[in-house]
Amino acid sequence: MNNALLLKSLLVLPFVAAVIVYLAGRISLRKEKDWGFSVARALTVFVLLVEGCLLFFGVRMALQSGGLYLDVGEITLMLDGIGLLLIAVVLFLGLMVALFSVDYMAGEKGEEKYYALLLATIGSVIGLGLSFDLFNLWVWFEAMAVSTFLLVAFYNDQPPSLEAGIKYLAQSAVGSALVLFGIAFIFSQTGSTDFVDIWQGATQNPKVMLISGILLIVGFGVKAALVPLHTWLPDAHSQAPSGISAMLSGVVIEAGLLAMLRSLSFFGRVEFNWGATLLVFGCLNILIGNLLALRQTEIKRLLAYSSLAHVGYMLVGFGMGFWYGQANGAGGGFFHLITHSLMKGLAFLAAGALLYALHLQNDEHVPLTLSDLNGASRKYPLAAFALSVALLALGGLPPLAGFMSKWQILAAVASAKNTLMILVVIFVGLNSVLSLGYYAPIVNRLYRRETSPAVENGKPIPVMMVIPLVILVLALVVIGLWPASMDFFTEKATSSLLFPFFY
Repeated sequence: MNNALLLKSLLVLPFVAAVIVYLAGRISLRKEKDWGFSVARALTVFVLLVEGCLLFFGVRMALQSGGLYLDVGEITLMLDGIGLLLIAVVLFLGLMVALFSVDYMAGEKGEEKYYALLLATIGSVIGLGLSFDLFNLWVWFEAMAVSTFLLVAFYNDQPPSLEAGIKYLAQSAVGSALVLFGIAFIFSQTGSTDFVDIWQGATQNPKVMLISGILLIVGFGVKAALVPLHTWLPDAHSQAPSGISAMLSGVVIEAGLLAMLRSLSFFGRVEFNWGATLLVFGCLNILIGNLLALRQTEIKRLLAYSSLAHVGYMLVGFGMGFWYGQANGAGGGFFHLITHSLMKGLAFLAAGALLYALHLQNDEHVPLTLSDLNGASRKYPLAAFALSVALLALGGLPPLAGFMSKWQILAAVASAKNTLMILVVIFVGLNSVLSLGYYAPIVNRLYRRETSPAVENGKPIPVMMVIPLVILVLALVVIGLWPASMDFFTEKATSSLLFPFFY
């Protein structure tokens, strides 16, 4: 398989499968038979496995040839370290969500659209990861926004779900418009949106390029949930199906963040401290995210606000990378991006499994509250254990993966050896402890002797929901005990971020 065929297959296959999956579901509805939905579920899982194989072969070819490139007219596709990491994350978590959704979404109104939109979202993220042109990156960013909007508003017969979808779409549209303005400014100075041309033309008019950079940070920052651009986040997470909540927190936020970072990496010749800007946003996200999470009584809203804090940890690492050219800081940011995707994916899927057992199977479309979880371990030991592992990993307890990624970020900040950075270390460390103030009580509730009425009346959790929980728990434990297993991904991504022309 040559480079062109591999990259085209990696990009096109999810969209072809999305069309087939949707048609199979529609035919099944018309015939009033279930075979179409079975085909949709199986094909979604199969396509994601095939995509994983294509990515593996793509990495091998890239290592042998020095990189994978494809010019399609004026558009350049490239599989570099950042794209590799993003695509690997979306395929793995997407597969976990697809397996989880087999039973979770079975019989839901609109199931024929669900898997098609899931594949379209994954395909859009892959396109974003392969883009080496700012306008093309924006197009895929928009495609991701549209498909995720339809998933956020999936339960459109319920006003809160529709409201969350509209809020998400409106704020995404504003962010996209700002990015487009930034691209227009860049094009006016460089005559191109290719990243190479942007790098070469960055010094022509530094003030215009500075304005463009700020517009890109704010525009992409909406999707990356930078405070105060995060207000769509809690409603979207709480109203979307649980699998989509996992994708929003574990993939979509990260995709917005990486789109912003990839763009800024080519503004390196503009004399402005992007690193300090990211560091300030990071500290703000950490503090506001933790304070808002402490006030929540609904589990999915709590997890949504905790995502703000974890985006903050990533930004601190990336800020160190930009400010000091420090590979350890950027590598820690990428490492935490991976672990957060796994941790938050597990947390939302485990919470979703409990929501399904306690409420959805009883035809109750209500939020899962903290009080519902009282004594859940007595009836649902595996789901309770999985949720506990996810929460403790998010809190940064060793030997889980979240501790290792936070540790790398803190070590990188401390290595700067100046008073300001020591204060940042103390601030981040104290906030990590503060986060246990809302993670630990949930674990305590899960293992109480008294059970809530919801647990007492709950139904069994299907096996297909348990499989991804087990896989994600093992992943968090293995990465925590063997953090070097992620070095290949983090080192390649760091090289692409700090030295974009030397990948």
